[in-house]
Amino acid sequence: MHKIRTPKNIQIIGINVSSLSLRQQSSQIISWAKQNISKAVCVANVHMLMEAHWNDAFKKVLCSADLVTPDGMPLVWMLKLLGACRSERVAGMDLLKSLCAEAQEHEISIFFLGSEAKILGKMRQRLEAEYPDLCIAGMESLPFRPLTPLEDRKIIETINGTETGLLFVSLGCPKQEKWIAQHRGKINATMVGLGGVFPIYAGLQKYAPQWIRGLGMEWAYRLYQEPGRLWQRYATTIPPFLWLAARQLIEGRVVRQTCERFQPNRGRLQ
Repeated sequence: MHKIRTPKNIQIIGINVSSLSLRQQSSQIISWAKQNISKAVCVANVHMLMEAHWNDAFKKVLCSADLVTPDGMPLVWMLKLLGACRSERVAGMDLLKSLCAEAQEHEISIFFLGSEAKILGKMRQRLEAEYPDLCIAGMESLPFRPLTPLEDRKIIETINGTETGLLFVSLGCPKQEKWIAQHRGKINATMVGLGGVFPIYAGLQKYAPQWIRGLGMEWAYRLYQEPGRLWQRYATTIPPFLWLAARQLIEGRVVRQTCERFQPNRGRLQ
């Protein structure tokens, strides 16, 4: 296993985002999962950070998470501009594949929660083909309505009864992050929110080619596939994020220049 390093977090518009590599973050998650530690992992993109910026309750959810990965090149670019030069994208799909491979190697079972039964079925077929020794502890879809207290207790009992180490949750942002935060300490597994990764892995939606992802244009590729659902989200989140990110960079530069100007040199101020 790759050497685990203490997560190095850098604030992007008020939210701590990890600057560790995919391998390092995967290793940290596997370390927690091996011990059945209840942890919260959020896979953040521009949309998620803007939801947190506008909603204080959701901001508390992200700030309390044990790990926030940079899913999306805009966040990686910000990390690099803020000094984490070796940062790399830790996207949901890459994290899913990395964790499945490591879980198979270390005999850690995985539970899949959320999405639809049809999607989960197709995911199981692909998982069994690509990771034949992976232990799938269970797959459960959830209704769109809020669970009753009894239903919630049954889900907790079902997951804990399998002694799974990893729980992948796909309920959409911000619902899945809130659900994970509410169940930390109740579910004995490391929980990872994977948003729209399930239908892509199941083959029901296309994954953007590598060159598009590298250019940070995956949002445009997804918009092309689902314009009716995504156009308003992107129109209302991308411009304000760019403004907030630019303001953070400019203010940080001004602060650095001010500190350098008044830094002691030979006992005198400059």
